[in-house]
Amino acid sequence: MSRDQLVTDWVASRFPGQSVSITPASADASFRRYFRLTWPDGSTRILMDAPPEKEDCKPFIKVAGLLAKADLAAPRILDQDLDKGFLVLTDLGRIGYLDALNADLSLADTLIRPVLDVLVQWQLSSTAATLPPYDATLLRRELDLFPEWFVGRHLGVQLDASELLMLDRTFKFLINSALNQPKVFVHRDFMPRNLMVVESAQTLTPGIIDFQDAVYGPITYDVVSLFRDAFISWEEEQEIDWVVRYWEKARAAGLPVRADFGDFWRDYELMGLQRHLKVLGIFCRLKYRDGKEKYSEDLPRFMNYARKTASRYIPLKPLLNLLDKLEGNTGQIGYRR
Repeated sequence: MSRDQLVTDWVASRFPGQSVSITPASADASFRRYFRLTWPDGSTRILMDAPPEKEDCKPFIKVAGLLAKADLAAPRILDQDLDKGFLVLTDLGRIGYLDALNADLSLADTLIRPVLDVLVQWQLSSTAATLPPYDATLLRRELDLFPEWFVGRHLGVQLDASELLMLDRTFKFLINSALNQPKVFVHRDFMPRNLMVVESAQTLTPGIIDFQDAVYGPITYDVVSLFRDAFISWEEEQEIDWVVRYWEKARAAGLPVRADFGDFWRDYELMGLQRHLKVLGIFCRLKYRDGKEKYSEDLPRFMNYARKTASRYIPLKPLLNLLDKLEGNTGQIGYRR
């Protein structure tokens, strides 16, 4: 039986005698799919389809509970069938932050400022030993995606021994910076694509989705994910303004951010570089292993992020030299800045 037929049969068995329409709601970079279930009276729910042989629903359920406990807008779980890989969720609406921003960038400040409050509230709810640690092993495994999938598979470049040694030193530098930061709950993909404009609220309420990979780790990770995003980029003046506002809110709330903004900004940029090198690898893996080519369109954005940070810190100068060399190999394979 096809997975689509299984979805149809499961909904029919779960809601017998009810006329429930099933329409695609969204998909993501994983094997999960989302469908909107609509009843004749107009009420809706979201069905998460997560094939159990490929996806584990338990982390999603756990983090959904943490978000609910923190009183944040996120899908609540109404029903579950883990054997078949189905969750029925509350519906946060049809308007995503990315769509809202792309439709009218003049609303950016109005949309983003409430997100800062949501992020602080999420971080304030943090407790140690609740989520998996964002430890050195995970940070390194992510960074290793860059030489394997971006450099080797996408660019077809074989690094020599000195370049591999330089990357190893650079990765250790970035990992040490991350591990030395204060720790909080980390969504791990906190960006406009994973935020919803909750339609039913009287005031603007950012809803949070796609949170199943959350961990306990560096406090700057979600901040830099928000402002150095995969699908939309900001002028640095605007970026700094928002990051300062976050930092001020975090300090006022008692979160353990650095007392000096310059130190916080350095942590933020180095954390961002770890993420951007990882994403360069992930997007190439999505293209070559999983057949999802659309993500590779944003490789130039992440290369630019990486080069900007590498150009600002002396220990990263060797990495910048390598990135410059790699960009010299991009024209012949259709890669563009």
